[in-house]
Formats: sequence, structure tokens, C-alpha cells
Amino acid sequence: MPIPQHIRAGLDRYVKGGIKTGGFLYAVLTNDLFEAVGRADIESRINLFDICDYIYNKVPLSCWGSKEKVKEWIDKFRKKESQNGNTSTG
Repeated sequence: MPIPQHIRAGLDRYVKGGIKTGGFLYAVLTNDLFEAVGRADIESRINLFDICDYIYNKVPLSCWGSKEKVKEWIDKFRKKESQNGNTSTG
């Protein structure tokens, strides 16, 4: 099954720009299964396996797997923004 468009869009923003995700995706990215299931809309719950499969196979390992990795990934983009003089946040 395809990944829901809103999930794919959130993942793309996160991976390419360090933009924080919603609660469901954050739980998935940080390996919190119970939180992910609890926060999933019906479409995301039905496609949870495919979402995890996509992340495992297509998303850089350095940006998922723990709260620390997710925080470091986001912080990396914040540093780039501040070094470039861009103070906007996502």
C-alpha cells in the first residue's frame, strides 16, 4: 500500500529541511510503537508497516531510531539556518 500523502510530505520536510513532524511521525521516528499507534489516524494505522518499511529503506539512518537522533537531525538544520543568518523556524 502507498504511504499516505500527508505522511510522505511530513517525512520529506523533516528529512530535507529538519522540519519538526507531527506527533504520530515523531513517535514512529523515535521508535515509540505504543505512542505511534495511539496517535495514528486510521489511514496511518492501516499503513504503519509500509511507513516503517519506507523509513527503514529510504530515510537516512542518522535521522531516526531514537529521540536523540531526531533532536540532532533537527538541530543540524537549525545550526545551518543560524549560520546563514536565517532566524525563521519551522
